[in-house]
Amino acid sequence: MRSASRPLSSPADSPARGFAAPFVALDPFGVAIRDRLKDLTLADVKVLRLVGDHLGSLASSDLKARCAAGLDHDTGQWAERKRALTGESSSRWAGSITKATHDQWALARRSQLAHIRSIEAGIATISQRLSLPVGEKGTKQSLGGYSSAQEWFAKTRRLHVLQDRLEQQRADHQAGRVRVVRGGKRLLRARHNLEAAEITEAEWRKKWEAARRFLAADGESGKRYGNETIRVTPDGEVSIKLPAPLAYLANTDHGRYILTGKVSFPHRGDQWRDRISVNRAVAYRICEDIQRGRWYLTASWTIPPVKTVPLQAVRAGGLIGVDTNADHLAAWRLDTHGNPVGDPRRFDYDLTGNTQHRDAQIRHALIRLLHWAERHGLAIAIEDLNFQAETTREKHGRRKRFRNLISGMPTSKLRSRLVSMAAELGITIVAVDPAYTSKWGAQHWQKPLTSKNRNATRHDAAAVAIGRRALGHPIRRRTTPPPHDQSDRAGHRTVQAEPDVPGREEPCPRIPGPRIRSAGTGRGANAGDQRAQHRSGHAAEHLQLMLSP
Repeated sequence: MRSASRPLSSPADSPARGFAAPFVALDPFGVAIRDRLKDLTLADVKVLRLVGDHLGSLASSDLKARCAAGLDHDTGQWAERKRALTGESSSRWAGSITKATHDQWALARRSQLAHIRSIEAGIATISQRLSLPVGEKGTKQSLGGYSSAQEWFAKTRRLHVLQDRLEQQRADHQAGRVRVVRGGKRLLRARHNLEAAEITEAEWRKKWEAARRFLAADGESGKRYGNETIRVTPDGEVSIKLPAPLAYLANTDHGRYILTGKVSFPHRGDQWRDRISVNRAVAYRICEDIQRGRWYLTASWTIPPVKTVPLQAVRAGGLIGVDTNADHLAAWRLDTHGNPVGDPRRFDYDLTGNTQHRDAQIRHALIRLLHWAERHGLAIAIEDLNFQAETTREKHGRRKRFRNLISGMPTSKLRSRLVSMAAELGITIVAVDPAYTSKWGAQHWQKPLTSKNRNATRHDAAAVAIGRRALGHPIRRRTTPPPHDQSDRAGHRTVQAEPDVPGREEPCPRIPGPRIRSAGTGRGANAGDQRAQHRSGHAAEHLQLMLSP
């Protein structure tokens, strides 16, 4: 995935990098729905907490054993761990715990490798800037030296810190050591600074215990209602298979406990009932929200892959280009030829506040965008953004506000939500390379799209650029020659290049020389390889005809 905020160098000064071809985004491979467990009695809550605490302690010990095994772990050790857990719970609970342990260990390994890559990038940036004289200005292609001797000295010290940290992380990665906190590292650190977290010790303890509980069971096709461990009937009745040490709490046969509260799953409830009615696998997870004092049940299952719509079919009726920003989505509808149609649209969202508020803002903006696309029956083109390498302090230095702006852009969450929500409405998402879309959009489209009744912004122009790239057209507009010479005797009236011409999206280079009509061949603003342009003739051919005997 390419980055969108790389140093934007003008293609007139240096050759632009190759652009990745647009592609149709794949539909989501899974579904997760959640509903509240209402009308739970005190006995139900007590049983849920006892079962969750018991299984959580087993999950903690299993994770400890898996981390201790490191890279030497094999299937024999996995089977041994599962047998040890079966005696304390059940075979199905043991299978769910060991699978969750392996997923958590694998996630920690991927995060560790990403952290190593981030440290390596920081070391390379600092080393490059330290090698330059103090105060040397940078260019669009590379960073300059540090602004002062004090900053240069501070960065030398930070370089040694990063090198030591990198050495330690590499040693841990080679040895297979990972550091995982069940319950979350952020919540663990909040215990040491309760005033900053604005919670009391008792409140923190409740959150910590709730986060470390384990009440998740994988589904199994062919079993009754798709899950024998946590079983949910079509009418919403929830029952749990109790672990062996807690079997005395059962209120029904076969060591099961039936909860008083029921679920209905208003969202996608029909799909869920269709699955469990034919005993297809459904995974369930029960969790407690301490702040609200509520219990929730989450159901999830996988979706078989669907054949992707061909890109040419998506382009047939035009599409909507969308530019992602820190506080809004800028969208513009384009026809098949890449021409803007109608007026631009803006979908605002506010990313301040807690996580639930930000998530709701993103969903509200996306659903308005999708409803607009659904009314016109069009696909949506969006940038394939990834700002992971752009938020480091070493690349942007003291530009903390800019780093926070990039970090606050919900690129990954917005993209995943857009794909999943669009799949429900049957809308296709096209991902494009984000390079130079904002720069070239403003250069070629912002001024032409501005009129007395419409003030096109830079983001609106970027949306047009994104849509044109998704349609397979170059970003730059067709430019006409001066009005006194609009005839085919001097060549084709536009500088539109063929789709397979390398660098067709680049503006023509400016070669130094007199900017007059009597300037020789190769001295104008459109100088370059004229044979690469889609023209019926060019200046070099006419000159040869005039000089030929």
